[in-house]
Amino acid sequence: MYAVIETGGKQYQVKEGDEIFIEKLGADADETVVFDKIIAVGGDSGLNVGAPYVDGATVEAKVIKNGKAKKITVFTYKPKRGSSHRKQGHRQPYTKVRIDSIKA
Repeated sequence: MYAVIETGGKQYQVKEGDEIFIEKLGADADETVVFDKIIAVGGDSGLNVGAPYVDGATVEAKVIKNGKAKKITVFTYKPKRGSSHRKQGHRQPYTKVRIDSIKA
């Protein structure tokens, strides 16, 4: 059985036991979170697609850790201008979760 969940403005296809990196949640490590924005649930009986979400479907996950991704460099400049350069770094925060159960 698999489900398509929506969190942080993105959609993820998950199965039980999957570990995924999602946008940072306001939950600490070892907490259980419940995703209720389920777009689709698929399994042996077929695919159930919501409009926009499947009624009564939830996905439970356990937060493994919160962290930051590797640093990326953001460099902006305006061509033909000698002094308009800007270099800065960014580390995107994330939450790593493990999918425990899918209830359709």
